[in-house]
Amino acid sequence: MYKVVLHYSDGTIEEEEEIFESEAVAKEHGSYMCACVDEGAEILNMSNPGDYPLEDACNAEYEVIEIDD
Repeated sequence: MYKVVLHYSDGTIEEEEEIFESEAVAKEHGSYMCACVDEGAEILNMSNPGDYPLEDACNAEYEVIEIDD
């Protein structure tokens, strides 16, 4: 069993609640979550670039960890 841990560029760490049966599916989910973070930053920037400049946006990387059931 596997879990995804997101590491944000501001130092925040978030462990996802969802448990995956394979490492491949967990990696796919981690990649998707990082893409969501990037897309969210772009949307905020488009809505109000003065308050949400892209250079200040938080980025994310993921880590897949193996857990015991």
